[in-house]
Amino acid sequence: MLEEWEKRFEEKLREHDLGNDPAHDLAHFHRVVKTAKVLALEEGADLHVVVPAAWLHDLINVPKNDPRRSQASRLSAEAATKWLEEQGYNLAPMAAIAHAIEAHSYSARVECRSVEAKVVQDADRLDGLGAIGVARVFAVAGLLKRGLYDFHDPWAKNRELDDYAATVDHFFVKLFKTVDTLQTRAGKAEGLRRAEFMREYLRQLGREIGEMPPT
Repeated sequence: MLEEWEKRFEEKLREHDLGNDPAHDLAHFHRVVKTAKVLALEEGADLHVVVPAAWLHDLINVPKNDPRRSQASRLSAEAATKWLEEQGYNLAPMAAIAHAIEAHSYSARVECRSVEAKVVQDADRLDGLGAIGVARVFAVAGLLKRGLYDFHDPWAKNRELDDYAATVDHFFVKLFKTVDTLQTRAGKAEGLRRAEFMREYLRQLGREIGEMPPT
């Protein structure tokens, strides 16, 4: 039954305007759903809450540089539950689905009150780490026309970090800190593995530009 619903969730995303953000394309949703299922099994979470929340967590996509960014998860929760109700999805877990969607966001600052919300939040945040995290951060940087790194001081040894100007700064402003926000045991273990990959990436970057990072 849930598999049939997943086909409808994906079709909803295909017909919905996801914007031009390459970090939040359809592939992003597939990755988050896949990770969420793995974490849900590890944590004993209800898949009937986790799966729709993971598929629809960014149904309303607000660009990262939009002042309404902090409202995106609430808007997504409202739009997702309205659509689920119209489609006849089981009403019993609707509030739990809405909470899992709203709580997944960094900028919304909503505390996770259920294991399902923690699973969806971890799954989404893990997609910002590791190899795919590196790819996504530079894809977004290109979209927003931000530089790769500060040529004069690439590792911010004598300046303030500024990820609006230097994309590499984002690793230190947010990405490495993401690991500390992961809430499930399995999510934390995977986050540590992905963070180590990113540190190795920065070390290789340091070798190529002639100045090693402080990691």
